[in-house]
Amino acid sequence: QLVNTRPGGYEVLQVQEVPDLIPADDEILIEVKAAGLNFADVLARKGQYQDAPPMPAVMGYEVAGIVSKTGKSIRGNWAGKEVIALCRFKGQASQVVVKEHQVFEMPYKLDFEQAAAIPVNYLTAWVLLVVMGGLTADESVLIHNAGGGVGLAQLEIARHIGAKTYGTASQRKFDFLKDRGLDHPIDYRNKDWVEELMKLTDHRGVDLITDPLGGKEWKRSYNALRSTGRLGLFGVSRASVNTSGGLKAKLELIKIVLGMPKFHPLSLLGNNRGVFGVNLGKLWHEHGKADLWMTEIMKGVEEGWINPHVDKTFALEDAAEAHRYLEERRNIGKVVFSLKEH
Repeated sequence: QLVNTRPGGYEVLQVQEVPDLIPADDEILIEVKAAGLNFADVLARKGQYQDAPPMPAVMGYEVAGIVSKTGKSIRGNWAGKEVIALCRFKGQASQVVVKEHQVFEMPYKLDFEQAAAIPVNYLTAWVLLVVMGGLTADESVLIHNAGGGVGLAQLEIARHIGAKTYGTASQRKFDFLKDRGLDHPIDYRNKDWVEELMKLTDHRGVDLITDPLGGKEWKRSYNALRSTGRLGLFGVSRASVNTSGGLKAKLELIKIVLGMPKFHPLSLLGNNRGVFGVNLGKLWHEHGKADLWMTEIMKGVEEGWINPHVDKTFALEDAAEAHRYLEERRNIGKVVFSLKEH
């Protein structure tokens, strides 16, 4: 298993051997073949993620693998099946135990790495665009970090809805994003994305903006909405300025928090705008809803309009490089740990 031994840089990540897991009566044991890496894992390593378990800790919210054992009270016939699972941490390991409601049969169209790219990215995207964002075919959406895992998931869902899509990304990712159907890429590194968006929309703005940046960017995103527009907040990636952890990382996070805008109800009323937040880590008690959302996502896989893109795979032993790759935003799509040799 991959352990965050303490808050810090890449050196705090260690692979450690532990005894084989034994499922409780209401649990399913999965031999993990692939596990997703998310930006929350990077923030957790540095001590900037408030929902992370106490260290030392094993992170990982999503896996794909094969069921090897089931507890006595499990009703379903899961043994030997290839599955996708959501897990409340501990997924970045060769084995994980989960409750039955966290497990889904893996679509035959996907390999293990693609399957592990689905839960966090696509559930987040689905809640942002469909459940809370209410995006419709006659509307427009700006997707920040369009080249990331959640960004590409949103792009596929927005295209399926029929909405016009705008997305911020580094210029090297433009061709890929256009091939995936992005209507208007915006170079956020070399240009002011707000100015570029306003030029593209004749200064109207867009109907929905999804923002994982945090800090002052949330205010800029809010101001770029047109009337009846919605702003979906789902992260504070701007807190990850450098790779170190400890006090310096906490001070960076505090700086980002202090820069966050306050959305007064009267301002929302006067501007006819809405603001909402999405945090999958706070939805574990809503597994009935998650089942419905995953059903729709799996239907998208079967119908062919959802095609998770895995940019690069790493072994657990190369976790430091995986974290660096994601933190430097070199990825286009998902970064996944491959454990097929285990």
